[in-house]
Amino acid sequence: MTLTWLGHASFLIESGDGTKLVTDPYESGSYDGAVGYSPISESADIVTVSHDHADHNAVDTVSGDPEVVRGAEPRTVKGVSIRGIETYHDTSKGQDRGRNTIFVMEVDGVRIGHLGDLGHTLSDDEVESLGEIDVLLTPVGGYYTIGPEEAKAVAERVGAKIIIPMHYKTDALGFPIQPVDDFLKLMENVERRDSNSIEINSGELSGPGKVVVLDYE
Repeated sequence: MTLTWLGHASFLIESGDGTKLVTDPYESGSYDGAVGYSPISESADIVTVSHDHADHNAVDTVSGDPEVVRGAEPRTVKGVSIRGIETYHDTSKGQDRGRNTIFVMEVDGVRIGHLGDLGHTLSDDEVESLGEIDVLLTPVGGYYTIGPEEAKAVAERVGAKIIIPMHYKTDALGFPIQPVDDFLKLMENVERRDSNSIEINSGELSGPGKVVVLDYE
């Protein structure tokens, strides 16, 4: 499978048979232009939405008449197994920013955990619900989500083989959040790529704990 970072918390995940899934599509230019990533131009078969904020729920930007997945109900769409774990966007059980869904997806034998806008560290029950995760897509920027220290703690508890940071400050994002370097300085085994894509083969995964930073293009 191939995983491509589109920007912010949005990724294109493509299986070997060509099935395409987009996570948390953002509305380019939303929040008075703070979301400055280029408009999403991808088509997909499936779109997952962790919560209904404009930088995560712009499903109309994805072409191809995809099936939109929200909430925790387990389902299989075009051979992709998807289930959700209900969490919160803050540390006050949703009173400040509402609920958030973590999605666990299995594509070509690779188990991917997309944390959405997780706003708190995970309980024992939540870690158990996640199960074994090969690739963890985690916010690291803080303020609206978990920050570098919390992301490190979550990653260590989950024990994913590959950790890919998302939802952090870049030149294309005007939110008051931290850059990825604040997370990376806490981590070991970091690989920076000069591409926004990575190919992942279930038979070649080892670890845990390799951090892969994708380059927004």
